[in-house]
Amino acid sequence: MKQRLITGIVAGAVFLGLCFWGGWPYQLLLTAMALIGYYEFVKMTGTRAFGGTAMLGYLSIMCFMIPWDLMGAREWLSWEQGIWLLLLLFLLVTVFSKNKQDIKITALMFTGIVYIGMGFSYMAIARGASDGHGVIWTFLLLCCIWGSDAGAYFVGRSFGRNKLWPAISPNKTVEGALGGVLISILIAACFALFIPDLLTIGRALLIGLSCAVLGQLGDLVQSAYKRVYGIKDSGSLLPGHGGILDRCDSWIIVFPFVHIVMLMPYY
Repeated sequence: MKQRLITGIVAGAVFLGLCFWGGWPYQLLLTAMALIGYYEFVKMTGTRAFGGTAMLGYLSIMCFMIPWDLMGAREWLSWEQGIWLLLLLFLLVTVFSKNKQDIKITALMFTGIVYIGMGFSYMAIARGASDGHGVIWTFLLLCCIWGSDAGAYFVGRSFGRNKLWPAISPNKTVEGALGGVLISILIAACFALFIPDLLTIGRALLIGLSCAVLGQLGDLVQSAYKRVYGIKDSGSLLPGHGGILDRCDSWIIVFPFVHIVMLMPYY
């Protein structure tokens, strides 16, 4: 627990400090986290970490994370066009390798780049919000996610009786999940009270609910993958916490979701 606490404080201070700073430092941090997360994903599946398909994956992650706005350039491909072209490249891996690279593996690697690449790229998008309040929106989502995690843990330990999804995560309970939802909504409501000119209470409640529900689903997604491959943690970068995917599994689901459904106030 001591190791976990120290790691959490140090890593949290670095992440939040660079998030507050913004610009290139934060963009580079997110890019590094995305690349490490993809490395963990590749290793988790038993694929060679620096084989041909994995290297294509790393390059694809870089494409997702290129900070066009910071470079003073505009994207020349839409999201849909870019993803389709990447899909084509991954499909062709099996052809050019003469079936030495299984289509199942290339499909899994493609899933990984969309899952991780889009997740971290939308974190960058949130920080660079067009209304100039990117720090607030990023902190809002992170606080709701962290509040949901803490609420689920403490409520679950105190009142948990009914298992939520024992086949995937045996320690999670229905009571804990509901506690996490409540805490997340309360946190979002507090943001609305402090910044009423930027965030309405109705939108805040929807954001809080989305962060809790999608965040917990993101955690279950990672738990399901780890259970399939028989591992406890996706990595060991963060002592006491595991890897990047272990810590960011909720983030990389929540950030794309709230943007895609246009819940963020600057839409």
